[in-house]
Amino acid sequence: MKKDIHPKNYRIVAFKDMSNNDVFLAKSTADTSETIDVEGVEYPLVKLEISRTSHPYYTGKAKLVDTAGRVDKFKNKYAKFRK
Repeated sequence: MKKDIHPKNYRIVAFKDMSNNDVFLAKSTADTSETIDVEGVEYPLVKLEISRTSHPYYTGKAKLVDTAGRVDKFKNKYAKFRK
């Protein structure tokens, strides 16, 4: 195995979802100047716009797209141009 191929700053980092203020810990090499106190321990902080706790795929609150309705609307709209 090659020596010195892994990053030196691999550590536990706090990730904060800014849309719902959920904080979770994971190992990362992400650079950040901010810190946050989680259960009495200070961790580097990375702010996220969306995470597993707010993404529609994981929360099950995804919008259903009516594709059949779109096709029907298109056909009705452009039926007058048919030869």
